[in-house]
Amino acid sequence: MSAPNASASDQFILGDITINRLGFGAMRLTGKGVWGEPADRAACLATLRRLPELGVNFIDTADSYGPAVSENLIAEALYPYDGLLIATKGGLTRPGPDIWAPLGRPEYLRECVTRSLRRLKIERIDLWQLHRIDPKVPRDEQFAAIRDMQKEGLIRHVGLSEVSVEDIAAAQKFFHVASVQNRYNLVDRASEDVLEHCAKAGIGFIPWFPLAAGELAKPGSILDSIAKRKGASPSQIALAWVLKRSPVMLPIPGTSSVKHLEENVAAASIVLSDDEFRTLDEHGKAAAK
Repeated sequence: MSAPNASASDQFILGDITINRLGFGAMRLTGKGVWGEPADRAACLATLRRLPELGVNFIDTADSYGPAVSENLIAEALYPYDGLLIATKGGLTRPGPDIWAPLGRPEYLRECVTRSLRRLKIERIDLWQLHRIDPKVPRDEQFAAIRDMQKEGLIRHVGLSEVSVEDIAAAQKFFHVASVQNRYNLVDRASEDVLEHCAKAGIGFIPWFPLAAGELAKPGSILDSIAKRKGASPSQIALAWVLKRSPVMLPIPGTSSVKHLEENVAAASIVLSDDEFRTLDEHGKAAAK
């Protein structure tokens, strides 16, 4: 039996970079509370090194994961990133475990970019995403700072995270928005309007927390019954549903385990019928209310 491969998820052109749609989120390569070094560093490095072998060529991280830990591990395992798109984010500070505080002052955003460049050992970040818009700093000041860094060649493509359609439109006055990263899954549909906007504009939509299924993951649920029918896990079916939802969808399930990584990548080969997709869609919307 051949190994699973992310190419089964089809491809997407992000800016001018072609990637397989099923990517990898590197937040879990850290200690508890997304803080400090991981409990099993060797397992994290092995997971990262397995990614190219499984056709995963899109990796999403952030300077705040650790902080710095995730980026450092990626550099150690995968530099010089042959054929890989390494996306990172900045604009959040980390006072402690599970604490996230936006800081969007232009000088700090520049510091985020320069430090990520140094940790990742690169001269330009292929996709840099504003982790959150800081409500305490004028939005246009944050966008202008990012535009300037892109013009200087420090950033190739720009993305946004946890934004509205109106935020995207405001940002487009300063730079082309290549990607949007909002929370989205089978039972969390609050960003449905943002996804539709991205689909129309050809913007990559990166759903974080894509495996979540809430009550639908329970034994006996419709998700569980479809999973049993296909010889898959409920989380694999939830991921297959996310991939089928839109051609601009770029899910980034994360793990620090090679076994779990292989299970996630295998979801790219699961084919849901239109009826199965619609049934899950209806149940997911109902569970989200």
